[in-house]
Amino acid sequence: MKIICIGRNYAEHAKELNNAVPTEPVFFMKPDTALIRNGQPFYHPDFSNDIHHEIELVLVICKTGKNIDDKFASKYYNKIAIGVDFTARDLQNTAKEKGLPWEKAKAFDGSAPLGESVDVSTIKDVNNINFHLEINGKTVQQGNTKDLLFSFDKIIAYISRYITLKTGDLIYTGTPAGVGKVNIGDKLEGFIEGNKMLELAIK
Repeated sequence: MKIICIGRNYAEHAKELNNAVPTEPVFFMKPDTALIRNGQPFYHPDFSNDIHHEIELVLVICKTGKNIDDKFASKYYNKIAIGVDFTARDLQNTAKEKGLPWEKAKAFDGSAPLGESVDVSTIKDVNNINFHLEINGKTVQQGNTKDLLFSFDKIIAYISRYITLKTGDLIYTGTPAGVGKVNIGDKLEGFIEGNKMLELAIK
């Protein structure tokens, strides 16, 4: 099982971090040790003082594919979940300044919480899905897939040019604006169309 994450896929998020808006999908990967399931706590690591939340919709791949055409891409995922791409922003910024890879800022243990999923067949329009994140009962991020720079189908087609997708792989599709620091004691809740799909305590 692979965890593939799309970066800078909402223009406003790219702008808030002073990043250029990409002209093609940007992706990176996390190991399976990054995954924590719904209800499991996230233990704040001691190597960072600035862990940021990034709420994202997650595609669950349902069959193997390579060099997938855009028009067939929708056949390769059957569920959409909600997840968090935790980022050690201080480590990431230091790595960027030095021109170094920043896996340790993105791929550390527990950095990919995953909530419950919904079957794609129950969604009227995958290009118009509302989702949001609450911390301690306050909404801090909200997004809609109509604002994606690269649609689900384009993401799948692009990734599969380089990496074979297999059943069970997860694609985190990007975060909207509003990312920010989490603290020990915080309670995170993720929602798809108003339905709570993720609960996560920071310890």
